[in-house]
Amino acid sequence: MPYDPTIYRGSARYYARGRPPYSRELVSTRADEAGLNGSGRLLDVGCGPGILTLELAPSFEEAIGLDPDADMLREGARSADEAGVDNIRWIEAVAEAIPTLGLGPCKLVTFGQSFQWTDRERVAETVYDLLEPGGTLALIVNTVDGRPEPEPPVYPPIPHDEIDEIVRRYLGPRRRAGQGFRTAPPDRYEDALARTRFGKPRVVFAPGRPDVVRDVDNVLAGYLSMSYAAPHLFGDRLDDFAADVRALLNARSPSGLFWDWPGDTEILLARKGQGGSGSSGGTRSQLPGSPTAFQPP
Repeated sequence: MPYDPTIYRGSARYYARGRPPYSRELVSTRADEAGLNGSGRLLDVGCGPGILTLELAPSFEEAIGLDPDADMLREGARSADEAGVDNIRWIEAVAEAIPTLGLGPCKLVTFGQSFQWTDRERVAETVYDLLEPGGTLALIVNTVDGRPEPEPPVYPPIPHDEIDEIVRRYLGPRRRAGQGFRTAPPDRYEDALARTRFGKPRVVFAPGRPDVVRDVDNVLAGYLSMSYAAPHLFGDRLDDFAADVRALLNARSPSGLFWDWPGDTEILLARKGQGGSGSSGGTRSQLPGSPTAFQPP
């Protein structure tokens, strides 16, 4: 799958403020699962503007944020400087190029909602070779399907269906992705990993944040951070699209505020065995404080 450099063109400045956050328990969960103690190396693949990289970097001696989009990496480096995080190296490359980069063994390799953009099995095998014995691959996503929805606060939920209809009105019925269209993976991440040396992964859930509230500009930023609604896709109609979304949002919430429920944070864990064989176990478990046990989608 050749990389299309226009997939997220113009999205980097919207990403950090537009994307919903992961669980507050994500870092502590990863530390418990992977035995993180401030040593070793983290590789965050498809890091975007470094949201996950910055969260996890203090748990390692060195962190690497890898992404093919130079604008995303510049945003990540700027955020790291502002936060005083100085142990991150930023590398512009696709995941498939990892064998050529001389990164050194890693204790943890993460994909924060980015694994779908890769040649999944090929990249997983590459990660397996890169990990130190006992090292872990973690695929991290926010998941709504099958997860119990908490009671909303006083603000209305984001009207995603109506905004998606506005996107379709401007860009057509098929979801765009760069110069082409979005093609979903043929099966689940678990199935892809099961065909590699990792074997079937273990899945845990960290409870999502039930209290995320966004204003109109941040809701719009969330859409402009998406590959299927990246700013360049609208051409000279971007301002018209933004005006239509703002008009809808202002009509739906007099306060201009909305509840954002991204779901629970789902973490697929695949470990490289001490002897070189996969040892993930293929189980699903629930973290303390999570609202309920896993329900298959």
